[in-house]
Amino acid sequence: MIKLAIRQLVELIMRCGDIDSRYVSTDRMLEGAKAHRILQKNNRERYEDYQSEVFLSEAYHFNGVDYMLEGRADGIFRCKGSYTIDEIKTTVLPMHLIHEDFSTAHWAQAKCYAYIFAVQNDLQEISVQLTYFNLETDETRYFNRILGIDELKDFISDLIEKYSVWASFSSEWEKVRDHSIKMLQFPFPVYRKGQRELAVDTYKTIAKGKKLFAQAPTGTGKTISVLFPAIKAMGEGKTSKIFYLTAKTITRQVAEEAIDKMRLGGLKMKTLTLTAKEKICFCEKPACHPEYCAYAKGHYDRINDAILEAAKECDELSRTVIEKYAKKHTVCPFELSLDLSLLADCIICDYNYVFDPRAYLRRFFADSSGDYVFLIDEAHNLIDRSREMFSSQLLKTAFYKVKKEYKGRNKALDKILTRINKFMIDLRKDCGEQRYLITSEKPEEFIHLIDKYTSICELMLKENRELSEDNNFLQLYFEALGFMTISEFYDERYVTFVESTRDEVTLKLFCLDPSFLLKEALERGSSAIFFSATLSPLVYFRELLGGGKEDKMLSLHSPFDDRSLCVMTAGIVSTKYKDREQSKQKITELIGSFVSQKTGNYIIYFPSYKYMNDVFEEFTLAFPDITTVKQGTALSEEQREDFLSCFNENPEETYAAFCVLGGIFSEGIDLKGSRLIGTVIVSVGLPQLSIERNIIRDYFAATNGMGYEYAYMYPGMNKVLQAAGRVIRSESDTGAVLLVDERYTHKNYLKLFPDHWHSYKNIKNKEIMEKILEAFWSSERS
Repeated sequence: MIKLAIRQLVELIMRCGDIDSRYVSTDRMLEGAKAHRILQKNNRERYEDYQSEVFLSEAYHFNGVDYMLEGRADGIFRCKGSYTIDEIKTTVLPMHLIHEDFSTAHWAQAKCYAYIFAVQNDLQEISVQLTYFNLETDETRYFNRILGIDELKDFISDLIEKYSVWASFSSEWEKVRDHSIKMLQFPFPVYRKGQRELAVDTYKTIAKGKKLFAQAPTGTGKTISVLFPAIKAMGEGKTSKIFYLTAKTITRQVAEEAIDKMRLGGLKMKTLTLTAKEKICFCEKPACHPEYCAYAKGHYDRINDAILEAAKECDELSRTVIEKYAKKHTVCPFELSLDLSLLADCIICDYNYVFDPRAYLRRFFADSSGDYVFLIDEAHNLIDRSREMFSSQLLKTAFYKVKKEYKGRNKALDKILTRINKFMIDLRKDCGEQRYLITSEKPEEFIHLIDKYTSICELMLKENRELSEDNNFLQLYFEALGFMTISEFYDERYVTFVESTRDEVTLKLFCLDPSFLLKEALERGSSAIFFSATLSPLVYFRELLGGGKEDKMLSLHSPFDDRSLCVMTAGIVSTKYKDREQSKQKITELIGSFVSQKTGNYIIYFPSYKYMNDVFEEFTLAFPDITTVKQGTALSEEQREDFLSCFNENPEETYAAFCVLGGIFSEGIDLKGSRLIGTVIVSVGLPQLSIERNIIRDYFAATNGMGYEYAYMYPGMNKVLQAAGRVIRSESDTGAVLLVDERYTHKNYLKLFPDHWHSYKNIKNKEIMEKILEAFWSSERS
């Protein structure tokens, strides 16, 4: 049976014309939802039996295919003995432009609900009402039609007939896919240590509709271990779509490669990799309207042909494939990729497409949840990412810039910008000498001003098309809309954080604990698998990532021989900020001794650029014969590749790279074999002391007594574990790790060490370290 969401069905079959984002505010959905609730409340007072958000579903058989039509009617009520289906639509257009035949798609959606309700209640006729509500003027217009059951049946039959080409394709494809999944074998001869356990737990979690939090060290084969059972579950009807979520391009590529490996074993599966709009857009800037972009003009007239052709001809819907078909059919590549996601079995994309309230895929998640599986790779990154997604800030200078540029061009704009500017000047005074202000109070007055500002901007954009070309105007408008979206989530897990400098005032709605909103987002699917090489401690990650005590935690041992890695701690040095100046010489000596015991490639990680640069300068003077390089700032993709290309196999001389801990070279790089044989990690990786980190610390100190751990210790050690994980990447690798900081001798840090570090050695001086390394490298040679 094919499930059909009524809104998606109508949008797919009845759309036509151009893409024109000048008149569409993505965050107007929020205001639209509020307007729905207001109208529904009014109708409940007006009609005694008024029901809102009524879920309707009905089976429908057409040409040998079974469908399940599903959707939510905005309202159902009785008036003068007759039932009425109420479909509410919000708009910012002047109401005189709204007429009865304004949108055939709006009528179509309402007719679908009317058909289901009439059939289920044995009605010969039913009233259908379209209610239009203007978000700016609060005006309302009603249009009403009485429709007979035969007319509704004919309408549904015609709609399904037009959809049948899609249904036929989907139905036939699912048969091919499911048969291939049934025959699919694990793509490797044997399971690695821990791999079967992870795969079995993943399958069971999906089958039960639960969450799993899995720490699986490097080498476990995490990607294939979660994808294979998820795909098997799909073949058994336990999920209709897999979302593989990650924050980095390289991990997306690993997922693509894992599926390619299974394709070699006979898997038939359509996968789509979503690329950000800014990256895939063919134009110089992503301004989506027909006067600027040829791909936007008439897009909806051609898009369905592009979707069907791409889906029929390709299983791997990569960026290259999307661009090919978008150019062939002259359609927007980003919109094409979004539409193809409806036909894809597995979507590989960034976290924000599921979790970010400003960017999540509404075509899947806006109306209801689905039987989707979320596979969340590198899950240790999601805590900070989710804090960013659920927070929002606005800057005084951004408003002042628009105020200055548009002065005198619009009285309403001048007035609201003056009020916003004054409000932020007053905030600067409130900050006082400490230059910041923290309050748990929601800034209602400021939010009201921003709401007014966005309404004025939207009206200006409608009246003056040229404004859609002004990047400064548009950027601030969208930032303000995003701020309004986030303001709706403000609760006891938020604070309002105001920071003042000489030239700037920043007001931030700061999400301290993202767990509640993540949990809500996870309910958009049926199950979730969080996995990473570094989820330590698991309880911390389960709590902050939206899990509960009922969700299983799994910690696997490294599949590699523990003897292949030599871990040492140097508790003889303090790297605390106050001690860094006097620590440089001792650290230089330790690094020199460490990299001199065996010719090879090494990375030395520091907690900051300054610390790195200071020790680098001292090291090059003390060890001029050792080839050294240090990480630069704001590296391009090409510069990153050049940096990594210097790590050659079997080097003839020692190469030492100085890098920043937590930076681009401390996770996500894969230097196998002799390309990297050792790392020195200076410090325990604590995030830089800041007001924001201290706010997080104080919040968790008050809520669970773990403020320092949640704000500083656990995030810091996660960076350490990631950096150390660069050394052993395969069964044949051997290498050494030196952890430099006296805190590595403390019990609260030692308990965060992974199991395979159990034989670590604490050194008292560099001579002891040299002896340990000499013995280790000698045993490797033997």
